Amino acid sequence: MVFIQVFLLKNISLYNLSTPYLYILFILLLPFETPNILLFVLAFIMGITIDAFYDTPGLHAAACVLLALVRIIFISITVQKEGFDNEPEPTLSIMGFRWFFTYILILTLFHHFFLFSIESFNFSELQYTLGRVLLSSLFTVFLILISGLLFFRRKERK
Repeated sequence: MVFIQVFLLKNISLYNLSTPYLYILFILLLPFETPNILLFVLAFIMGITIDAFYDTPGLHAAACVLLALVRIIFISITVQKEGFDNEPEPTLSIMGFRWFFTYILILTLFHHFFLFSIESFNFSELQYTLGRVLLSSLFTVFLILISGLLFFRRKERK
């Protein structure tokens, strides 16, 4: 994910308004059983690695840790604890399109809003920041859905 983000997607930007951040898919697709402390550590490592290539000291790391927190909250609200045995991963093929789309849309919006808000850290550019959040989120969600459909596997019936 880091390789794709840094060497391919870093150079893709639509009028500096829409930049895809596909690397968050790594955090989004971690299994449900991943311990919270490990989730936070992996999110931080992913974010700090992206920060090293983007020359943004700690922005992506902070946004990824927030993404991990929101992921924990979202999953605890929407998935029953007993369902972990039957659905081990939050993927499109296992959880279904409606749940997966809602999951990636909400978490991507949280990540991008936090990332771009810290990046600009200015209320005078609020409209521009919100535009970037919306357009970048749409671009990222589109790429996540495309990758989910490319690697879509039918759920096996037992």
